[in-house]
Amino acid sequence: MTELDARAWAEAIGMYERRYTIAKVTAREHEDWALDVNRLMHEDTHDNRGWRTWDPLTGEFERLDDPYYPFIDLPTDPEKASILKSRVQGIPRPSARKFLVALSTTWLSVARTDDFEERRPGLEAKADIVLSRFPKGSHFYANTGRDSANIDYYQHISGCNTISTHVWDLGLFLVSDTEVGMVWSFQAW
Repeated sequence: MTELDARAWAEAIGMYERRYTIAKVTAREHEDWALDVNRLMHEDTHDNRGWRTWDPLTGEFERLDDPYYPFIDLPTDPEKASILKSRVQGIPRPSARKFLVALSTTWLSVARTDDFEERRPGLEAKADIVLSRFPKGSHFYANTGRDSANIDYYQHISGCNTISTHVWDLGLFLVSDTEVGMVWSFQAW
């Protein structure tokens, strides 16, 4: 596996450039990781290591009045953090790897991606780089419903608990003792 550094990280999250996806990591400042997610949802959040972030909405008009757009369920206090956490479920690292790959596909669907088998090794290597930033003991949370831990993310993903203004958003929170990250993709139909 490629060693984790700023260059490898930038290349790894580059897999989300073709999608309407936000990919960011920041330092943990709260015991409750959901309160740190609030900072990730803000437009001008920078990576705590100074590494690349991906946010295609930076500077867009939607954010002039609302720097949190497109997010609507903002975990700004313990009660709202609890609500956000009720919308996601923990998933194991192997599932997080597959989900990171699925979040990079055009239709948020591996099954609908014609050239997936050719691209699969490269996408999985990039997902491994993203996951390497979150060591053993980290936790991963998906908004794909109660059965999230048992979903094969290379198959059709049939549901989500949205946290945005869009009717369909899929995402993953990545949580270690020192950092919290998000990779969140949207379908803006």
